[in-house]
Amino acid sequence: EAEPCQAPRQWEGRTVFYDHGTGLNTRAAVSYDGPNQRLRILEERKALIPCKKFFEYILLYKDAVMFQIEQVTKLCSKIALTEPWDPYDIPANSTYEDQYYIGGPGDEIMVQEWSDRKPARKLESWVGVYTVKDCYPVQETYTKNNSVTTSTRFFDLQLGIADPSVFTPPSTCQTAQLRKMKEEC
Repeated sequence: EAEPCQAPRQWEGRTVFYDHGTGLNTRAAVSYDGPNQRLRILEERKALIPCKKFFEYILLYKDAVMFQIEQVTKLCSKIALTEPWDPYDIPANSTYEDQYYIGGPGDEIMVQEWSDRKPARKLESWVGVYTVKDCYPVQETYTKNNSVTTSTRFFDLQLGIADPSVFTPPSTCQTAQLRKMKEEC
C-alpha cells in the first residue's frame, strides 16, 4: 500500500494555471514557502497581448492578505484572503490512484497520482500528480460539481527560496487600494 510522500516545503519554479471555465492559461514564476504559508506569483508575459495588464501577487495566508501589484506601474491593491492555506502537498488521508512513467524509454520519470476521492463519493474534487523520487508536484486538478474547474502544471522547480524579499510588498502597497484590479485596460 503506497503512502503519500512528503512534498518539498520551499521551492521556486514555473506554473501554468488553466481555468477550464474561461479557457485561460496563466503562466507564472512562483515562489512557494510552505512553513510560512506564503506564495508569490509573477505572471509571465509570453505573447504581446494588446491591452492586457500583468500582475505580481503576494499571498500572505498567516496575515490573511493578498497584494496585487501591476508590473509596469507598481500600482497595488490589498485584498483580504478568505480561503484557507492550501499547501502543494499530498494530504495524509489521500487515496492512491495510480503510478506510471511520464515520457518513454531512456527519458522518463515515475509519478504517482493521488486524490481525495472517497469510495462513497466517486467524483474527485482534487487529483495530484507527484514525482516518486523527490515528491515534486507535477500537476494538480480541482473539480467542482462534476466538471474540472482548474488545473495547475509545475515545471523547472528548484528547492529553496533564492531571495526571501520577494514576499515583501513594494512601497506602493503602503497606500494600497482595496479593490482588485482588472486584467484588461
